[in-house]
Amino acid sequence: MARRCGSTIRASTPGTSSGATRAAADAFQLERLGRVFETVLDCELFHTFDGDERTRYVASLASVTEHDGTLYVLCFSDDGPDTGPHPISQEELRAAFNPSNGWDVAAIEPDRIQTRYHDDGAPAWFATIKRI
Repeated sequence: MARRCGSTIRASTPGTSSGATRAAADAFQLERLGRVFETVLDCELFHTFDGDERTRYVASLASVTEHDGTLYVLCFSDDGPDTGPHPISQEELRAAFNPSNGWDVAAIEPDRIQTRYHDDGAPAWFATIKRI
């Protein structure tokens, strides 16, 4: 399991036209970045973790997401035929990101992830999660 991730983290960065910052870091130790962000994107990483790894990853995300900030998660869904690897249910998303660990799932919408193995993309969830 690769623990390094190339994550795109959007922040209000003075002096940049898009306000975007890119950072590569150990997904379980994002606090080492030494900063927090208003908006964090997880594109196809969450579903690669299970059990204790998810708990550690969610805590790591919390360490870099401002209170009242937003985390967007795009992951393979368990809804429908021909799912991608390690599909996730809505219940698993809600269990991982819950008020007891400082999160509120604002929305989970069906989406698609383009892969080389799925002509029309694999079923996915696009979750909007607020840091509380």
